[in-house]
Amino acid sequence: MLIAARLDGRIVGTVQLGIDMPPNQPHRADIRKLLTHRSARGRGIGAALMDRAEAEARRRGRTLLVLDTASGEAERLYLRGGWQRVGVVPDYAMWPGGGFCDTTFFWKKL
Repeated sequence: MLIAARLDGRIVGTVQLGIDMPPNQPHRADIRKLLTHRSARGRGIGAALMDRAEAEARRRGRTLLVLDTASGEAERLYLRGGWQRVGVVPDYAMWPGGGFCDTTFFWKKL
């Protein structure tokens, strides 16, 4: 599911909620790719997108959310939103331009 935020008639942020889970995880969903355009940051758009994704997950009967990030700025947003930091996996993913990056995992009970 894709959720978008608009400001002055243009899309300035999105978040994806992954709800298609394996049969043994029907209670869970994943937050995938929260993005906020640089020009719209600092206006609460990321937090609003996360609130909407969490509300949609609840509406669909999900009680646990998980996500991962390689961004320190995003980590602060998630911690303010009540997410619990699990830990860091070194070299988990690659940057678009190449090279490995560490990834931090979070969870939240709804």
